[in-house]
Amino acid sequence: MEYRVLGPLEVRDGERSLPLAGAKQRALLALLLVKANHVVSRERLIDELWGEQPPETAVQSLQVYVSRLRKLLPPDTLLTRPPGYLLEVASDELDLERFERLLADGHEALAQGDPERASAVLHEALALWRGPALAEFAFEPFAQAEIGRLEDLRLAAVEERIEADLALGRHADLIGELEALIAENPHRERLRGELMLALYRSGRQAEALEAYQAARRALVEELGIDPGAALEQLQRQILNQDPALALEPRPLMLKQTNLPVAPNALIGRERELAEAAALLRRDDVRLLTLVGPGGTGKTRLALQLAAEAVEEFDHGVFWVSLAAVHDPALVEATIAQTVGAKDGLAEKLAGKRALLLLDNFEHVAEAALALASLLADAPDVKLLVTSREPLHLAGEREFPVPLLR
Repeated sequence: MEYRVLGPLEVRDGERSLPLAGAKQRALLALLLVKANHVVSRERLIDELWGEQPPETAVQSLQVYVSRLRKLLPPDTLLTRPPGYLLEVASDELDLERFERLLADGHEALAQGDPERASAVLHEALALWRGPALAEFAFEPFAQAEIGRLEDLRLAAVEERIEADLALGRHADLIGELEALIAENPHRERLRGELMLALYRSGRQAEALEAYQAARRALVEELGIDPGAALEQLQRQILNQDPALALEPRPLMLKQTNLPVAPNALIGRERELAEAAALLRRDDVRLLTLVGPGGTGKTRLALQLAAEAVEEFDHGVFWVSLAAVHDPALVEATIAQTVGAKDGLAEKLAGKRALLLLDNFEHVAEAALALASLLADAPDVKLLVTSREPLHLAGEREFPVPLLR
């Protein structure tokens, strides 16, 4: 089951979108998802759904909406817990929780001086957004504070991702995006500073100083405040052509990977892990597909398998999540972005011994032929794929992942 609030409210069971009839029922589900895994009292639910003057039938109506949701959702997930109700959601089922976890991982990677991993993780986090969060509830009091909080988090993720991309030398590619972001958010000083730095590193010092003046005008004339200390210091550094602003050469990483750190140990999969690892090490296995229905733990098993194989691939192990990609034509570009291939994926990987973990491939099964072409062009690359169905490619080795008993 997949719950989505980063855009229009949606509940998906595999490839099927579940019908959520009625505005009140949708609002109830949104309320419970915003407070997922926490009890929400009946009084608060009634207050949020009907306001200060609820009808006399509010309690009975709420019970009806809860009953309808229970019929729609998996058993034993919408629970009665005094003084109200609790919706149990697994960590990977709610896009909001995945976004917040990826944002934290990206922030940590950036703080640890690993912009490649930070950029990949933050790109993945932002790909979960399908539009404004809780968009249909924008005028509902219960959603307004949460919408504001989530938009701040989204912008923070964008700023962190841009900082990572600046550290990777992508300054010239960021200028247009930053200008558009500033037009929408003229008072975000971090975006202003990032634009100044991108311009300066692109050899456009005068424009970088003009960007500071534009920031100062926006802040002084519209808010009556001066730019913060960080922005003023950056202006002085640009004026003085401070060598500290130059892009620092990055040390060559012997083992590159963007694999997320597992929150806990993998338990109960020792046999499957050993068997899949043995297959992955075989020279005649270039494509290993972990196959099974949703909820069997394919992704967790694949991530552990990839993590234990890092030392075996001299040119990196890369996780490419395709959960948010629904156009098969974008698969190759998504892989290229993850591995940092600017001039073509095959060219980047040719002659490289690398492992690509392509997660949730069932969303883009039509792109399977592109994988066959990649394997032909990059003979030292191996693919580890998770999918609900096999890819039906020549040389594919399927590994069924059973439900964990």
